[in-house]
Formats: sequence, C-alpha cells, structure tokens
Amino acid sequence: MEMTDVPPAGKTMNLKAILSLTAAASAAFAVSSCTTEVGTSALALYQTYDRPATLPTHPDNVRVKVSLSRQRVYVIEDGRMLLVMPVSVGAPESRTPSGDFRISRKVHHKRDQSHGYAFRGAQVKKTLVKNKPAGWSFKGTPLPYWCGFHQDYAFHTGWVRHHPCTNGCIRMHENVAPKFYRLVKTGTPVHIAYSQPEDSTHGRIPLPPDAGPLPDYPVEMHLGNGYFTSHKAPAYE
Repeated sequence: MEMTDVPPAGKTMNLKAILSLTAAASAAFAVSSCTTEVGTSALALYQTYDRPATLPTHPDNVRVKVSLSRQRVYVIEDGRMLLVMPVSVGAPESRTPSGDFRISRKVHHKRDQSHGYAFRGAQVKKTLVKNKPAGWSFKGTPLPYWCGFHQDYAFHTGWVRHHPCTNGCIRMHENVAPKFYRLVKTGTPVHIAYSQPEDSTHGRIPLPPDAGPLPDYPVEMHLGNGYFTSHKAPAYE
C-alpha cells in the first residue's frame, strides 16, 4: 500500500464514454481545461506557477534537502542551487519521515494501488480499492513523476497547499515536478529534517495559490492520461 493522498469518497458521477477515453483525447482535454474560460482566477494563477531550474553538470553530485517546517525542497549540486520548490508534506497525524534516504525508483506514469476510482459503464466514484463495489473496475489515482525514497513514501505531482496535509508523501506542483524528476536519479541522496540551513538563504520564494479551495480536475483526466501531461513543457536555465 502506498502512503499517498487518499481522496475522500464521493458521490457517483454520471460520465459519458469513460471506458472509451483515449490518451490523446485526455491530453487534449487537459490542455483545453487549462486555457479556456479561467480568466484571472486562482486556478489560472496556480496553473501558470513555475520555478526556475538548472541542469546538473555532474548528476552523481546532486543532493536533495527537504525542510518539513518550511515545506521546501532544495536540489543542490556541489553547493550550487539547481531548484527550490514549495511542496506539501505530511499532516501532523501522518508525518513525512525524517532522516537520510535515497531515490529508490522513478516512475512517470505511476498509479496508486490502494485508492483511486471505481467505474462501471458511465458511473464513476472515488474509493479505496478495498471498498470497490463488486463487479466494478478500478483504476488507481495518478501520481505523475513519482520518485520513491522510503518504503511507501515518494515525491509526486499533486495539489500543493500552504500547510502540511498529505499522508506522508511529498506533493510537488504540476509544473515543477517534471523538473525535479529530471534533476534526480536512482540513488540520489535525500535528507529530510524539520529545517534546513537553506531555509534562511533560499527558502523565501513566491508561492502558488493555496490549492485547498481550488476545484479538482475533471475525472476524465484522472482515468485517462491527461493528468500525466497536464503541465508546462519544462525549461531549464
């Protein structure tokens, strides 16, 4: 079981042609949902948020530091800051573990095995796999740019809030997650602590709007491949 963010069970939703949704259609929906009729809303501001990143010269020398109190991740190569990003860490009742770890595995198109969506015909609802109704199919919650670091915990794309709120995993903003994914590799050291020295020197960065009040993306994006590609094309300095 992966200790990622369990969505609350919702009401059954009527959707058309869920099972016939293709990856291409899903990706197109992701793009259009981000660019039409959003104006200057908080969601539009959230979707345009980004952080600068620099590619490493020596990938073997990259290190990751996580500040739990500041909710910041610092990606560093030989003292040079490659990326600073805001994240969401574990809530008080499900804290992100502290200590020294390494990136154990990277999976772009990762889906959770314990929670996600049950569907039958045109009916869909959020649920834990153990609560899936008999006769319904199941598809796990998408966790794009998943980078495992300790047992059931990982960095992955998700809604970033301004307070600790996850089940222990570290959520990254959709536009920054692809950059982190490229900067690290299997074996990259990860140091997680309550605070980091970089908090005072690099921790003050612009933040995206708090994702808490924002509407979730349509369920089609989660059942298809749209959420895996719902981000800006990453650029590096």
